[in-house]
Amino acid sequence: MKNGILRVKRFLTEDQEGIGVVEVILILLVLVGLVLIFKDQIVSLARSIFSNITSQVDAV
Repeated sequence: MKNGILRVKRFLTEDQEGIGVVEVILILLVLVGLVLIFKDQIVSLARSIFSNITSQVDAV
């Protein structure tokens, strides 16, 4: 009984770096999903930005 309580205390007080890795992977999965969902809008926005940059550079 006492050994189990010590294990729980040690688990709760230890640095849990593994959780950080899982969080990063989940965030990346969400970002990839958003990119796949909004791919057409992102490409359209990027093309618009680059065409504006190109036209302004030609004007200078």
